[in-house]
Amino acid sequence: MKEYARTARIATELQRELAAILRDEARDPRLAAITLQEVRVSRDLAHAKVYFTCFPLDQGGREQERLLNQRLAGFLRRELAHRLRLRTVPELHFLHDESIVRGEQLDSLIEDAVAGQSPPSHH
Repeated sequence: MKEYARTARIATELQRELAAILRDEARDPRLAAITLQEVRVSRDLAHAKVYFTCFPLDQGGREQERLLNQRLAGFLRRELAHRLRLRTVPELHFLHDESIVRGEQLDSLIEDAVAGQSPPSHH
């Protein structure tokens, strides 16, 4: 249980610091609309999956994922190394979280299905 608490604490720190770095340091306008949803750290602390969404309507998510994983990954890791007291900073893997868009699509389908039904008749 202790190990889980440690990875959860590190994930929370990573999320907070990454959000600050992206807000204050990253100069790319394509990253302005990013929201970090969750960070999951592997048990050995070697890797961190960073789930993000972007608004409006998650446009450009794939492009932002590529930008974060390629061009900015080293910069972000170096910045984290300066801010966090960790022996090694996990390798970052950014993943565009499409669950919000999928949820909106499902809501829309449900609304359409409900709207298409005739109200129940009372006999």
